[in-house]
Amino acid sequence: MTVTQDAKDATAADLKALAEQAGRELEDASALEILQWAAATFGKEFCVTSSMEDAVVAHLAARAMPGVDVVFLDTGYHFPETIGTRDAVEAVMDVNVITLTPRQTVEEQDAEYGPRLHERNPDLCCALRKVKPLDEGLTRYRAWATGLRRDESPTRANTPVVGWDEKRQKVKISPIARWTQDDVDAYVLEHGVLTNPLLMDGYASVGCAPCTLRVADGEDARAGRWAGRAKTECGLHG
Repeated sequence: MTVTQDAKDATAADLKALAEQAGRELEDASALEILQWAAATFGKEFCVTSSMEDAVVAHLAARAMPGVDVVFLDTGYHFPETIGTRDAVEAVMDVNVITLTPRQTVEEQDAEYGPRLHERNPDLCCALRKVKPLDEGLTRYRAWATGLRRDESPTRANTPVVGWDEKRQKVKISPIARWTQDDVDAYVLEHGVLTNPLLMDGYASVGCAPCTLRVADGEDARAGRWAGRAKTECGLHG
Protein backbone atom coordinates (compact mmCIF):
# COMPACT_ATOMS: atom_id res chain seq x y z
CA MET A 1 0.00 0.00 0.00
CA THR A 2 1.53 3.32 -1.06
CA VAL A 3 0.98 6.75 0.42
CA THR A 4 -1.13 7.73 -2.58
CA GLN A 5 -3.59 4.85 -2.38
CA ASP A 6 -7.16 5.33 -1.17
CA ALA A 7 -7.74 4.05 2.36
CA LYS A 8 -11.48 3.39 2.11
CA ASP A 9 -11.25 -0.41 2.31
CA ALA A 10 -8.03 -0.61 4.31
CA THR A 11 -7.81 -2.76 7.43
CA ALA A 12 -6.27 -1.45 10.64
CA ALA A 13 -3.04 -3.24 9.75
CA ASP A 14 -3.08 -1.59 6.32
CA LEU A 15 -3.68 1.82 7.86
CA LYS A 16 -0.88 1.38 10.37
CA ALA A 17 1.55 0.43 7.60
CA LEU A 18 0.31 3.37 5.53
CA ALA A 19 0.81 5.77 8.43
CA GLU A 20 4.33 4.57 9.14
CA GLN A 21 5.30 4.81 5.47
CA ALA A 22 3.73 8.23 5.09
CA GLY A 23 5.51 9.42 8.23
CA ARG A 24 8.83 8.58 6.60
CA GLU A 25 8.04 9.84 3.10
CA LEU A 26 6.34 13.07 4.19
CA GLU A 27 8.78 14.03 6.94
CA ASP A 28 10.22 16.86 4.84
CA ALA A 29 6.96 17.83 3.12
CA SER A 30 5.27 21.13 3.86
CA ALA A 31 2.31 21.23 6.22
CA LEU A 32 0.00 21.96 3.29
CA GLU A 33 1.36 19.02 1.30
CA ILE A 34 0.82 16.70 4.27
CA LEU A 35 -2.78 17.85 4.58
CA GLN A 36 -3.33 17.55 0.83
CA TRP A 37 -2.18 13.95 1.10
CA ALA A 38 -4.58 13.36 3.99
CA ALA A 39 -7.49 14.90 2.08
CA ALA A 40 -6.75 12.85 -1.04
CA THR A 41 -6.30 9.64 0.93
CA PHE A 42 -9.17 9.83 3.42
CA GLY A 43 -11.65 12.38 2.06
CA LYS A 44 -14.63 12.81 4.37
CA GLU A 45 -13.15 10.22 6.74
CA PHE A 46 -10.55 12.81 7.74
CA CYS A 47 -11.00 15.62 10.28
CA VAL A 48 -9.02 18.24 12.15
CA THR A 49 -9.20 18.65 15.91
CA SER A 50 -8.73 22.10 17.37
CA SER A 51 -8.52 23.45 20.92
CA MET A 52 -9.14 26.92 19.45
CA GLU A 53 -5.85 28.18 20.82
CA ASP A 54 -5.36 29.25 17.23
CA ALA A 55 -6.85 28.23 13.88
CA VAL A 56 -3.60 27.54 12.03
CA VAL A 57 -4.16 23.85 11.29
CA ALA A 58 -7.83 24.44 10.52
CA HIS A 59 -6.82 27.17 8.07
CA LEU A 60 -4.24 24.93 6.42
CA ALA A 61 -6.72 22.05 6.22
CA ALA A 62 -9.37 24.29 4.66
CA ARG A 63 -6.87 25.12 1.91
CA ALA A 64 -6.30 21.42 1.31
CA MET A 65 -9.95 20.38 1.65
CA PRO A 66 -12.55 23.19 1.75
CA GLY A 67 -15.39 22.35 4.14
CA VAL A 68 -13.22 20.03 6.23
CA ASP A 69 -14.65 18.92 9.57
CA VAL A 70 -13.03 20.75 12.51
CA VAL A 71 -13.76 18.98 15.79
CA PHE A 72 -13.81 21.02 19.00
CA LEU A 73 -14.23 19.69 22.54
CA ASP A 74 -16.46 21.91 24.66
CA THR A 75 -15.54 20.68 28.14
CA GLY A 76 -17.81 23.10 29.97
CA TYR A 77 -14.75 24.71 31.55
CA HIS A 78 -13.46 26.83 28.67
CA PHE A 79 -12.59 30.51 28.84
CA PRO A 80 -15.19 32.69 27.09
CA GLU A 81 -12.42 33.73 24.71
CA THR A 82 -12.01 30.13 23.57
CA ILE A 83 -15.70 29.74 22.78
CA GLY A 84 -15.56 33.09 20.98
CA THR A 85 -12.63 31.88 18.88
CA ARG A 86 -14.58 28.76 17.93
CA ASP A 87 -17.58 30.85 16.89
CA ALA A 88 -15.38 33.18 14.84
CA VAL A 89 -13.67 30.27 13.08
CA GLU A 90 -17.07 28.81 12.19
CA ALA A 91 -18.25 32.16 10.87
CA VAL A 92 -15.32 33.16 8.68
CA MET A 93 -13.51 29.98 7.58
CA ASP A 94 -14.48 27.36 5.01
CA VAL A 95 -14.77 24.59 7.60
CA ASN A 96 -17.51 22.57 9.26
CA VAL A 97 -17.14 23.01 13.02
CA ILE A 98 -18.38 20.05 15.04
CA THR A 99 -18.63 20.65 18.79
CA LEU A 100 -18.37 17.60 21.04
CA THR A 101 -19.62 17.67 24.62
CA PRO A 102 -19.20 15.26 27.56
CA ARG A 103 -22.07 12.96 28.50
CA GLN A 104 -22.49 14.89 31.76
CA THR A 105 -22.75 18.62 32.32
CA VAL A 106 -20.39 20.11 34.90
CA GLU A 107 -23.27 20.16 37.37
CA GLU A 108 -24.08 16.49 36.76
CA GLN A 109 -20.41 15.57 37.16
CA ASP A 110 -20.23 17.55 40.40
CA ALA A 111 -23.27 15.68 41.71
CA GLU A 112 -21.71 12.28 40.99
CA TYR A 113 -18.03 12.90 41.75
CA GLY A 114 -18.12 15.98 43.98
CA PRO A 115 -17.25 19.60 43.11
CA ARG A 116 -13.88 20.61 41.64
CA LEU A 117 -12.92 17.16 40.39
CA HIS A 118 -10.28 18.92 38.31
CA GLU A 119 -8.48 19.84 41.54
CA ARG A 120 -8.78 16.46 43.26
CA ASN A 121 -8.35 14.11 40.30
CA PRO A 122 -7.45 16.02 37.12
CA ASP A 123 -6.73 12.83 35.18
CA LEU A 124 -10.27 11.58 35.77
CA CYS A 125 -11.72 14.97 34.92
CA CYS A 126 -9.80 15.04 31.62
CA ALA A 127 -10.87 11.46 30.88
CA LEU A 128 -14.54 12.32 31.39
CA ARG A 129 -14.62 15.71 29.71
CA LYS A 130 -12.00 15.32 26.95
CA VAL A 131 -10.81 11.81 26.21
CA LYS A 132 -14.14 9.95 26.16
CA PRO A 133 -15.97 12.58 24.08
CA LEU A 134 -13.13 12.65 21.55
CA ASP A 135 -12.97 8.86 21.35
CA GLU A 136 -16.69 8.79 20.59
CA GLY A 137 -16.52 11.73 18.19
CA LEU A 138 -13.71 10.25 16.13
CA THR A 139 -15.47 6.95 15.43
CA ARG A 140 -16.68 8.20 12.03
CA TYR A 141 -13.16 9.04 10.84
CA ARG A 142 -10.14 7.00 9.78
CA ALA A 143 -7.66 9.83 10.21
CA TRP A 144 -7.41 12.97 12.31
CA ALA A 145 -5.10 15.95 12.37
CA THR A 146 -3.73 17.78 15.39
CA GLY A 147 -1.69 20.90 16.03
CA LEU A 148 1.03 19.10 17.99
CA ARG A 149 4.54 20.53 17.62
CA ARG A 150 7.83 18.97 18.66
CA ASP A 151 9.09 22.17 20.25
CA GLU A 152 6.16 22.49 22.67
CA SER A 153 7.44 20.11 25.35
CA PRO A 154 9.79 17.15 25.84
CA THR A 155 6.82 14.76 25.69
CA ARG A 156 6.10 15.90 22.14
CA ALA A 157 9.67 15.98 20.83
CA ASN A 158 9.29 12.82 18.73
CA THR A 159 5.88 13.57 17.22
CA PRO A 160 5.74 12.18 13.66
CA VAL A 161 4.11 14.21 10.89
CA VAL A 162 2.04 11.10 10.18
CA GLY A 163 1.78 8.31 12.73
CA TRP A 164 -0.46 5.60 14.08
CA ASP A 165 -2.89 6.20 16.94
CA GLU A 166 -2.78 2.72 18.46
CA LYS A 167 -5.46 3.38 21.05
CA ARG A 168 -8.01 4.60 18.54
CA GLN A 169 -6.75 2.55 15.59
CA LYS A 170 -6.56 5.62 13.38
CA VAL A 171 -4.00 7.54 11.36
CA LYS A 172 -2.85 10.58 13.30
CA ILE A 173 -1.50 13.54 11.36
CA SER A 174 0.52 16.39 12.87
CA PRO A 175 1.24 18.60 9.86
CA ILE A 176 3.03 21.34 11.81
CA ALA A 177 5.07 18.96 14.00
CA ARG A 178 8.33 20.41 12.65
CA TRP A 179 7.24 24.04 13.05
CA THR A 180 8.51 26.40 15.72
CA GLN A 181 6.51 29.12 17.43
CA ASP A 182 8.14 31.57 15.03
CA ASP A 183 6.76 29.55 12.10
CA VAL A 184 3.28 29.65 13.64
CA ASP A 185 3.50 33.40 14.24
CA ALA A 186 4.69 34.00 10.67
CA TYR A 187 1.81 31.96 9.23
CA VAL A 188 -0.72 33.78 11.39
CA LEU A 189 0.64 37.13 10.25
CA GLU A 190 0.84 36.19 6.57
CA HIS A 191 -2.68 34.76 6.36
CA GLY A 192 -4.48 36.76 9.03
CA VAL A 193 -5.39 33.59 10.91
CA LEU A 194 -7.66 33.81 13.94
CA THR A 195 -5.98 33.27 17.31
CA ASN A 196 -7.31 33.09 20.85
CA PRO A 197 -7.08 36.56 22.48
CA LEU A 198 -5.61 34.93 25.59
CA LEU A 199 -2.35 34.38 23.69
CA MET A 200 -1.88 38.15 23.88
CA ASP A 201 -2.58 38.15 27.62
CA GLY A 202 0.26 36.03 28.99
CA TYR A 203 -1.09 32.58 28.16
CA ALA A 204 1.22 30.45 26.02
CA SER A 205 -1.07 27.40 25.90
CA VAL A 206 -4.82 27.57 26.41
CA GLY A 207 -6.84 24.78 28.01
CA CYS A 208 -9.68 24.66 30.52
CA ALA A 209 -9.90 27.81 32.64
CA PRO A 210 -9.48 26.16 36.08
CA CYS A 211 -6.30 24.38 34.98
CA THR A 212 -4.58 27.07 32.89
CA LEU A 213 -2.35 29.91 34.11
CA ARG A 214 -0.27 32.60 32.49
CA VAL A 215 3.42 31.75 32.03
CA ALA A 216 6.52 33.76 32.80
CA ASP A 217 9.02 34.82 30.17
CA GLY A 218 11.28 31.93 29.20
CA GLU A 219 9.03 29.22 30.61
CA ASP A 220 7.98 26.16 28.63
CA ALA A 221 4.91 26.94 26.52
CA ARG A 222 2.89 24.40 28.51
CA ALA A 223 4.14 25.45 31.95
CA GLY A 224 0.81 27.06 32.68
CA ARG A 225 -1.11 23.82 32.20
CA TRP A 226 -1.81 21.99 35.50
CA ALA A 227 0.83 24.19 37.15
CA GLY A 228 2.34 22.66 40.28
CA ARG A 229 1.47 19.13 39.24
CA ALA A 230 3.43 16.40 37.50
CA LYS A 231 0.62 16.21 34.94
CA THR A 232 1.62 17.63 31.53
CA GLU A 233 -0.91 16.08 29.14
CA CYS A 234 -4.69 15.66 29.22
CA GLY A 235 -4.61 12.14 27.77
CA LEU A 236 -5.81 12.97 24.27
CA HIS A 237 -2.40 12.20 22.81
CA GLY A 238 -1.34 9.05 24.61
